Amino acid sequence: MTTLFSILFAAVVGFGHAFEADHLVAVSNLVTKRSKLRLALRDGVYWGLGHTSTILLVGLVIIAGKLAIDEIYFSYLEACVGVMLVVIGLVRLRTLIKINQHEHLHLFQDDNHHHHVAYGIGAVHGLAGSGVMVLLVMTEIKETLPSLLYLLVFGVGSVLGMVVASGLFSLPFSKLFTQNRKMQMVLILVSSALCIFLGGKIIYENLMG
Repeated sequence: MTTLFSILFAAVVGFGHAFEADHLVAVSNLVTKRSKLRLALRDGVYWGLGHTSTILLVGLVIIAGKLAIDEIYFSYLEACVGVMLVVIGLVRLRTLIKINQHEHLHLFQDDNHHHHVAYGIGAVHGLAGSGVMVLLVMTEIKETLPSLLYLLVFGVGSVLGMVVASGLFSLPFSKLFTQNRKMQMVLILVSSALCIFLGGKIIYENLMG
């Protein structure tokens, strides 16, 4: 009964996990490219799928393979998340500067229905957080299959959480919500600055802290 409760509770934990600061600034940067809610929600789904796939992969290797991995490696992976946040923040700022210089350029990328960037960002986040997640599961659940099931249910919860987050963050960029281009550009600037700041903080904490 305790194991079953832990697995069911994993969905709640996964849902809350999606709202961690580094996840939120990444998804906020993604949805600034969308003016359509359905595309922003799809970005959230793909982020969650990428996040879940790497956690399951690492969990399978560690739990099923009975491997022990030094925590220092996961600190390096966390630093990679920081680098990724800095890069996507800088890229979005560069795009914003181009748009500001050329009024005919579109602020949004609704014609691009590909969501591979969202999947990749989610995968990097999942890879970095997988070590702590797997260790937590192994201390609570000793059997292999229930442990992997926990990670899967956790992943489903994180997908749902990121869909909600994507929907909320996309509202200020919806054409139905506002037509104020300058305000939207300010919000993009803030989102990009947060990515760069938090990314730098994560790099410092994991490599120099």
